[in-house]
Amino acid sequence: MDTEAIATAHAARLTGADPLLPSSDPFARPPEPVTVFRADANGSGAEGHAWRSAVDERSSDSLWRPLVEHRLTVRLSGPAPGEALAEILTRWDEHLSGLASPGDWETAAVVPRPSRDPAGSAELLRHGFAPTRVLAVRPADRLTAAGPPAEPGVRIRAAETADLDTATRLFTELQRYDSQFGLVTLRANAEELLRAELTEQLNRTEPTVWLAELYGRPLGSLLLEYPPETDWVARYVNAERVGYLASLQISEAAQSSGVGTALTAHAHQLFDEMGVDAVLLHHALASPQSTPFWYGHGYRPLWTYWYRRPAVR
Repeated sequence: MDTEAIATAHAARLTGADPLLPSSDPFARPPEPVTVFRADANGSGAEGHAWRSAVDERSSDSLWRPLVEHRLTVRLSGPAPGEALAEILTRWDEHLSGLASPGDWETAAVVPRPSRDPAGSAELLRHGFAPTRVLAVRPADRLTAAGPPAEPGVRIRAAETADLDTATRLFTELQRYDSQFGLVTLRANAEELLRAELTEQLNRTEPTVWLAELYGRPLGSLLLEYPPETDWVARYVNAERVGYLASLQISEAAQSSGVGTALTAHAHQLFDEMGVDAVLLHHALASPQSTPFWYGHGYRPLWTYWYRRPAVR
């Protein structure tokens, strides 16, 4: 199958798998340089685009990923897409052996896949990948004018510049917790990087950081992104206006107290008031807290990111 035929069949496959997937491939134009792999197997075709993404260890991006990611986006078509993907993965592995050092923890191989299209999952497992990160979606569900119900003892307020130390503590707790699941990296300069990022957020005109106090103690934090700042992530969902819930952290002392539910309801109310059609967030699939919490609040997987870290073993 040629490139155009594979792309057309792949687009139809996505539309049939999930109505919230975008009509056009969000990975259609990865950055240069790109290495292209093609495969045909039993009447099925596949095309993979491979490229390298790197961040500086002094940047805030380095807190949430390895320094170097080798990424592969694939288009699948035909009755046996898994077989075609297996061929692509084998050729990509050969390609990576000349680019990454075996055992380097600061590298990862990443393959994003539509969550409702399981084709190729077994092949990814055989090549050492694991479903690690999810981009989850919650379609708009407009709240009544009365807003979300109140939680006893919980007060939510916009964070101010005087809250910098508190916000930094809460965000550092989140970074430390998420580092257990193989993607977030606990770096020596984490607190410094988070403080710099939060300083910028707290000086914005429109509040993006919110705190939850439980009987006067600040034990929860929330970071939001509003359109049009969310254009970078909006292309992954079939929706006009998209909100992004960047992070939610609840201190251990406030677990199961209603703080998380109150902050989430507050975020949804803000997005509803802005006319947002869908809210997106990333979470670690292996987290015993994040996964059940988010899916209990109306989210579901949209894109699943399969990781192998290190990239070459």
